[in-house]
Amino acid sequence: MRVMKIFFAMALSFGLQGCLSSSKNYYVLSVASQPSSTYTVHKRMIGVEKITVPGYLYKRELAIAKSSSEITLLGNALWGEDLDEGLTNRLISFLQKKFNQPDVYAYPWGIDKQPSIRVSVQITRFIAQGKYVYLDATWSLEDLKTKKRKARLFSTRVASSRDVKSIVKAMDIAFSQFEETVAREIRGF
Repeated sequence: MRVMKIFFAMALSFGLQGCLSSSKNYYVLSVASQPSSTYTVHKRMIGVEKITVPGYLYKRELAIAKSSSEITLLGNALWGEDLDEGLTNRLISFLQKKFNQPDVYAYPWGIDKQPSIRVSVQITRFIAQGKYVYLDATWSLEDLKTKKRKARLFSTRVASSRDVKSIVKAMDIAFSQFEETVAREIRGF
Protein backbone atom coordinates (compact mmCIF):
# COMPACT_ATOMS: atom_id res chain seq x y z
CA MET A 1 0.00 0.00 0.00
CA ARG A 2 2.79 2.36 0.93
CA VAL A 3 4.59 1.57 -2.36
CA MET A 4 1.37 2.49 -4.22
CA LYS A 5 1.16 5.85 -2.40
CA ILE A 6 4.78 6.66 -3.24
CA PHE A 7 4.24 5.59 -6.86
CA PHE A 8 1.07 7.72 -7.07
CA ALA A 9 2.85 10.74 -5.55
CA MET A 10 5.73 10.40 -8.00
CA ALA A 11 3.38 10.01 -10.96
CA LEU A 12 1.43 13.09 -9.87
CA SER A 13 4.65 15.06 -9.45
CA PHE A 14 5.93 14.14 -12.91
CA GLY A 15 2.51 14.89 -14.40
CA LEU A 16 2.44 18.36 -12.85
CA GLN A 17 5.99 19.06 -14.00
CA GLY A 18 4.98 18.07 -17.52
CA CYS A 19 2.01 20.43 -17.39
CA LEU A 20 4.14 23.25 -16.06
CA SER A 21 6.91 22.77 -18.60
CA SER A 22 4.44 22.71 -21.49
CA SER A 23 2.62 25.85 -20.38
CA LYS A 24 1.97 28.42 -23.03
CA ASN A 25 2.95 32.08 -22.89
CA TYR A 26 0.80 34.71 -24.61
CA TYR A 27 2.17 37.90 -26.14
CA VAL A 28 0.57 41.08 -27.50
CA LEU A 29 1.80 43.98 -29.61
CA SER A 30 -1.36 46.07 -29.38
CA VAL A 31 -0.24 48.45 -26.62
CA ALA A 32 0.75 51.76 -28.23
CA SER A 33 3.84 53.45 -26.90
CA GLN A 34 3.70 56.95 -25.45
CA PRO A 35 5.14 59.36 -28.03
CA SER A 36 8.07 61.48 -26.88
CA SER A 37 6.60 64.49 -28.72
CA THR A 38 3.21 65.35 -30.21
CA TYR A 39 2.04 67.10 -33.39
CA THR A 40 -0.89 69.39 -34.01
CA VAL A 41 -3.28 68.61 -36.84
CA HIS A 42 -6.05 71.13 -37.34
CA LYS A 43 -9.49 69.49 -37.51
CA ARG A 44 -8.37 66.57 -39.64
CA MET A 45 -9.94 63.19 -39.11
CA ILE A 46 -7.72 60.20 -39.82
CA GLY A 47 -9.08 56.83 -40.96
CA VAL A 48 -6.86 53.77 -40.61
CA GLU A 49 -7.74 50.75 -42.75
CA LYS A 50 -7.28 47.31 -41.22
CA ILE A 51 -3.61 46.39 -41.54
CA THR A 52 -2.93 43.35 -43.70
CA VAL A 53 -0.25 40.94 -42.54
CA PRO A 54 1.50 37.86 -44.01
CA GLY A 55 -0.26 34.53 -43.56
CA TYR A 56 2.13 33.31 -40.88
CA LEU A 57 0.99 36.19 -38.63
CA TYR A 58 -2.61 34.93 -38.79
CA LYS A 59 -1.50 31.85 -36.92
CA ARG A 60 -1.56 32.07 -33.13
CA GLU A 61 1.94 30.61 -32.75
CA LEU A 62 4.91 32.95 -32.95
CA ALA A 63 6.80 32.33 -36.20
CA ILE A 64 10.59 32.34 -36.51
CA ALA A 65 12.31 32.25 -39.92
CA LYS A 66 14.95 29.56 -40.28
CA SER A 67 15.77 30.77 -43.80
CA SER A 68 14.15 32.95 -46.46
CA SER A 69 11.83 30.07 -47.36
CA GLU A 70 11.34 28.16 -44.08
CA ILE A 71 9.64 29.16 -40.84
CA THR A 72 9.11 27.42 -37.53
CA LEU A 73 6.03 27.96 -35.38
CA LEU A 74 6.68 28.00 -31.64
CA GLY A 75 3.81 26.08 -30.05
CA ASN A 76 4.45 27.38 -26.52
CA ALA A 77 4.68 31.08 -27.55
CA LEU A 78 1.29 32.29 -28.70
CA TRP A 79 -0.13 35.61 -29.79
CA GLY A 80 -2.87 36.71 -27.43
CA GLU A 81 -4.58 38.61 -30.24
CA ASP A 82 -5.16 38.58 -33.97
CA LEU A 83 -2.19 40.64 -35.15
CA ASP A 84 -4.02 42.36 -38.01
CA GLU A 85 -6.57 43.76 -35.54
CA GLY A 86 -4.06 44.32 -32.74
CA LEU A 87 -1.63 46.26 -34.92
CA THR A 88 -4.46 48.29 -36.47
CA ASN A 89 -5.76 49.25 -33.02
CA ARG A 90 -2.24 50.05 -31.87
CA LEU A 91 -1.61 52.37 -34.82
CA ILE A 92 -4.93 54.13 -34.18
CA SER A 93 -4.13 54.57 -30.50
CA PHE A 94 -0.62 55.83 -31.24
CA LEU A 95 -1.87 58.38 -33.79
CA GLN A 96 -4.50 59.60 -31.29
CA LYS A 97 -1.71 60.19 -28.77
CA LYS A 98 0.76 61.61 -31.28
CA PHE A 99 -1.70 64.14 -32.69
CA ASN A 100 -3.36 64.71 -29.32
CA GLN A 101 -6.81 64.15 -30.75
CA PRO A 102 -9.46 61.45 -30.60
CA ASP A 103 -10.45 61.78 -34.29
CA VAL A 104 -8.52 58.75 -35.48
CA TYR A 105 -10.74 55.78 -36.31
CA ALA A 106 -10.79 52.45 -38.06
CA TYR A 107 -11.79 53.01 -41.70
CA PRO A 108 -14.48 52.66 -42.93
CA TRP A 109 -16.87 53.39 -40.12
CA GLY A 110 -20.55 54.17 -39.85
CA ILE A 111 -20.62 57.78 -38.69
CA ASP A 112 -21.74 60.84 -40.59
CA LYS A 113 -18.28 62.41 -40.83
CA GLN A 114 -15.69 61.15 -43.28
CA PRO A 115 -11.96 61.23 -42.60
CA SER A 116 -9.70 63.78 -44.25
CA ILE A 117 -6.88 61.25 -44.56
CA ARG A 118 -6.99 57.50 -45.07
CA VAL A 119 -4.01 55.38 -44.02
CA SER A 120 -3.51 51.97 -45.66
CA VAL A 121 -0.84 49.51 -44.48
CA GLN A 122 0.29 46.17 -45.85
CA ILE A 123 2.96 44.41 -43.82
CA THR A 124 4.92 42.11 -46.09
CA ARG A 125 7.44 40.77 -43.57
CA PHE A 126 7.43 40.87 -39.77
CA ILE A 127 9.52 38.04 -38.41
CA ALA A 128 12.67 37.14 -36.49
CA GLN A 129 15.49 35.59 -38.44
CA GLY A 130 18.97 35.08 -37.04
CA LYS A 131 19.92 37.95 -34.75
CA TYR A 132 17.28 40.39 -36.03
CA VAL A 133 13.57 41.09 -36.32
CA TYR A 134 12.62 42.40 -39.76
CA LEU A 135 9.65 44.62 -40.55
CA ASP A 136 8.89 45.46 -44.18
CA ALA A 137 5.71 47.26 -45.19
CA THR A 138 4.09 49.24 -47.96
CA TRP A 139 1.77 51.99 -46.86
CA SER A 140 -0.04 54.97 -48.27
CA LEU A 141 -1.84 58.14 -47.31
CA GLU A 142 -4.77 59.49 -49.29
CA ASP A 143 -6.49 62.84 -48.90
CA LEU A 144 -10.10 61.82 -49.50
CA LYS A 145 -11.18 65.32 -50.58
CA THR A 146 -8.41 66.17 -53.05
CA LYS A 147 -7.56 62.52 -53.97
CA LYS A 148 -3.88 63.33 -53.43
CA ARG A 149 -2.03 60.11 -52.64
CA LYS A 150 1.41 59.31 -51.27
CA ALA A 151 2.74 55.74 -51.17
CA ARG A 152 5.83 54.66 -49.27
CA LEU A 153 7.99 51.64 -48.48
CA PHE A 154 9.19 50.98 -44.95
CA SER A 155 11.93 48.60 -43.89
CA THR A 156 13.76 48.16 -40.60
CA ARG A 157 15.61 45.55 -38.66
CA VAL A 158 16.05 45.47 -34.90
CA ALA A 159 18.68 43.41 -33.11
CA SER A 160 17.32 40.57 -31.02
CA SER A 161 18.43 37.54 -29.07
CA ARG A 162 16.86 34.25 -30.02
CA ASP A 163 14.63 33.98 -26.93
CA VAL A 164 10.93 34.74 -27.37
CA LYS A 165 10.77 37.73 -24.98
CA SER A 166 13.64 39.42 -26.82
CA ILE A 167 11.99 38.74 -30.18
CA VAL A 168 8.65 40.20 -29.05
CA LYS A 169 10.43 43.25 -27.60
CA ALA A 170 12.29 43.76 -30.89
CA MET A 171 9.00 43.45 -32.80
CA ASP A 172 7.52 46.11 -30.50
CA ILE A 173 10.47 48.44 -31.19
CA ALA A 174 10.25 47.84 -34.96
CA PHE A 175 6.54 48.66 -35.02
CA SER A 176 7.20 51.77 -32.89
CA GLN A 177 9.63 52.95 -35.57
CA PHE A 178 6.95 52.35 -38.19
CA GLU A 179 4.34 54.31 -36.19
CA GLU A 180 6.67 57.30 -35.89
CA THR A 181 7.34 57.24 -39.64
CA VAL A 182 3.61 57.20 -40.48
CA ALA A 183 2.88 60.04 -38.03
CA ARG A 184 5.70 62.17 -39.46
CA GLU A 185 4.34 61.69 -42.99
CA ILE A 186 0.76 62.50 -41.93
CA ARG A 187 1.99 65.70 -40.32
CA GLY A 188 3.58 66.86 -43.58
CA PHE A 189 0.76 65.64 -45.83
